[in-house]
Amino acid sequence: MTVECLPGSTADAGAAAVRDVFRGLPDRYLGAGSGFDHTWHVRLGDVGQTWEVRCTPQRARVRLGASRRPDVTIATDAATWLRLRAGETNAVEAFSSRRLSVRGDLDLALGFDGLFRLPGGRPPLLRVHDVQTGGLRISTVTMGSGPDVLLLHGLGAGKSSFLDTAAALSGSYRVHALDLPGFGRSSKPARAGYGAPFFARAVLGAMDALGIECAHLVGNSMGGRVAIELALARPERVGGLALLCPAVAFVRRGWHPLVRLMRPELGVLPHRLGRANVEAQFWSMFADRDLVDPSVAELAVDEFERSYGSAGARLAFLASARAIYLDRPFGAGGFYPRLSRLRAPALFVWGTHDQLIPAGFKRHVERWLPAAEQIVLHGCGHAPQIERPQRTNGLVRRFLARVDALGRPRVAARAA
Repeated sequence: MTVECLPGSTADAGAAAVRDVFRGLPDRYLGAGSGFDHTWHVRLGDVGQTWEVRCTPQRARVRLGASRRPDVTIATDAATWLRLRAGETNAVEAFSSRRLSVRGDLDLALGFDGLFRLPGGRPPLLRVHDVQTGGLRISTVTMGSGPDVLLLHGLGAGKSSFLDTAAALSGSYRVHALDLPGFGRSSKPARAGYGAPFFARAVLGAMDALGIECAHLVGNSMGGRVAIELALARPERVGGLALLCPAVAFVRRGWHPLVRLMRPELGVLPHRLGRANVEAQFWSMFADRDLVDPSVAELAVDEFERSYGSAGARLAFLASARAIYLDRPFGAGGFYPRLSRLRAPALFVWGTHDQLIPAGFKRHVERWLPAAEQIVLHGCGHAPQIERPQRTNGLVRRFLARVDALGRPRVAARAA
């Protein structure tokens, strides 16, 4: 492996330690796949230095100063950077505690950790990797150890919407935050169904590929609906369900005839929503925007715009939105009668100011699934894991710990 390293020169002990860590990166590089060629700028504000790291399939080059246009810029302080490289924390935890910020490609920023061995030859604490299942590629962040937990995002979002939750749970669980097919960095098949059954099969395939027999599921909005579908279809594979403003079936569907006529395939035609519109839609999900870190908002908007630039992503977004609205609430095969057959322990968290899935749906869940625990967060919108992370993640931790303590209900496995 070729090493190209230009160390900085300073008498300061902290800067010297940083220099030594950067100098050692090429020897710890694990390599990457064919065609991989990305550049990181790492800005350490307290020592006033920027380091450039370029990784190709077989080698890593490190230099002090910037010479190339970066794919991503990581800003942090020297102490945090040294802790990251020593394996005392990981990029998701540092990002969640706001000791690390990112500009550019978030997956590359988080994935930096997984490219290098830790001291003593230890494996990285975090991996950003692709899970292959049934012809699909599902981009995944995996971290922590213990029982498995899958985090499933909402419509138009991606795994980045669950980074705070991943950090909060990874001390007790092995956490996998997924980009569902059609979203984020996952593959975007043109002929997919993009409804809850399709997504549930994809998540089940990801579990098989990861060697997960049974997992807790945490889902927000559309991800909550997917979690319910998987638990109904394969109850033996699911422990507990933590459902954050889940996209349950709408009872009043006045636009139903018109929505049925809409063709998501038109989304493949080139168009842009405009950054101002994307930002407005993002902020509309929250009751108190002062509780949301502006840098997180900017990153979320960047990620959506990057993904929506793909024709496949536009098709997936529109088809998924259509499927959510057309989900039949009652009658044979309707959502709520099926919900009554749910056997996994379930926690429903609603927000009083959720304009997309109002907390009033609580009464429908109470009628059809009276055993479920339901909590309403006052002054909270549609993404409680972002707007009220401490409260929400505390509720999820408590719920999953109780499920683990009581033992998962015995459910007969379905025949393959």
